[in-house]
Amino acid sequence: MLLSRFNVVLLFCLVLSSCDVGTDDISLAAGIASPTPFQPMNGDASNSPYAGAAPTPVYLASVTPVPPTPTEVPPTSTTIPLFLTPGQLNPLTGLIVDPSLLNRRPLAVKVANYPRYIRPQMGLTLADHVYEYYIEDGLTRFVAVFYGSNSEWIGPVRSGRFFDENVQRMYQAFLVFKFADPRVLDYFKASDFSQFVVVPTYQTCPPFKLLPTRQIEVYNNSYFYTPEWQDCITEHDLDNTRPILRPDLYTDLAPLTELQGNLIHTYYSADSYNYWQYFPETKQYIRYQEVDDMRDDKLETYALLLDAATSTTVHASNVVVLLAPHTFANTFHEEDEVYHIDLTGSGEAYVFRDGRGVVALWQRTSKDQPLQLANPDGTIISLRPGITFYEVIGSQSYVDQGDGEWNFHHATP
Repeated sequence: MLLSRFNVVLLFCLVLSSCDVGTDDISLAAGIASPTPFQPMNGDASNSPYAGAAPTPVYLASVTPVPPTPTEVPPTSTTIPLFLTPGQLNPLTGLIVDPSLLNRRPLAVKVANYPRYIRPQMGLTLADHVYEYYIEDGLTRFVAVFYGSNSEWIGPVRSGRFFDENVQRMYQAFLVFKFADPRVLDYFKASDFSQFVVVPTYQTCPPFKLLPTRQIEVYNNSYFYTPEWQDCITEHDLDNTRPILRPDLYTDLAPLTELQGNLIHTYYSADSYNYWQYFPETKQYIRYQEVDDMRDDKLETYALLLDAATSTTVHASNVVVLLAPHTFANTFHEEDEVYHIDLTGSGEAYVFRDGRGVVALWQRTSKDQPLQLANPDGTIISLRPGITFYEVIGSQSYVDQGDGEWNFHHATP
């Protein structure tokens, strides 16, 4: 449901009562809200860095039609060639793509990482940018941004958080999630981007569906079926205008740094931890995910994280660790970990590509543009063409590193 276009039919009865949901009822199944506990106190987001901000106009870029490219080919120069039209170069990956893919608004979809049995997820290797961040109870969740590529199925889709506002604004995207804590949902409904919020309804549009091949409970089997999304846009006359997105700088040349970056661990909690390992033959980082917790002195245990949509390992050309403030609006938010994660302004970052590590800064120069990554002297860091994966951790986090191995430990005040 696009909150300003559709008739709002929230399915809170499925959480607050014992409504009976059959496994063959796809639309009802998709509408079960987040289990995040709710306390009926002041739930506004008045401390949001966006509070009171005026909407930013979105302009349609001028696109010159060109023949579609059969495969993605990364440019070899360190800057964007002037003869390339916006319809050829995906600004989020530096890859040449079929221009028709870019003549739309991006999709930012919430993708579950827990419970563990929902893995493998669908679509993480087909997104341009993916963000992982801490939600609560020691767990993390993904936001996958799709622009220059599509995945037929994306998910499982789970509930929204305040953090997602950062991603929606940066990419001017449709924000797809499966309901949220009332504090979050009410804030999104009242925001200037409410028309781009996509949640389930009793209707078949938006296309939240059960994945037929998954034999798990209905609650964790809600996926976004993209082949029907365009019909939904047309039917409800949704604003699918192509945004102007600033292209990053891309190059195949490895950064000039003596710091090696072959193994990047991120420890969010005893229940959620992962690492990325660099493989020089493919120039890609491959994702390994925990398969058990580390409680009671248990050792770390990992397995490859796979994408069921492509039958490949989750991988990235660039892995970026972002340190950002994690705060609470009040004590009631703190009790059940309803975080506000601030990705405005600038902060500490670490960029990994080509087996190298770069100590960097992230910069949000405009609220409606993706982050820029810069060296301490202010020069922009070039990325390797391909997928970029962001690990978002608290500004009080710490890192230890040596011999090409980096260990990031998520911490909040």
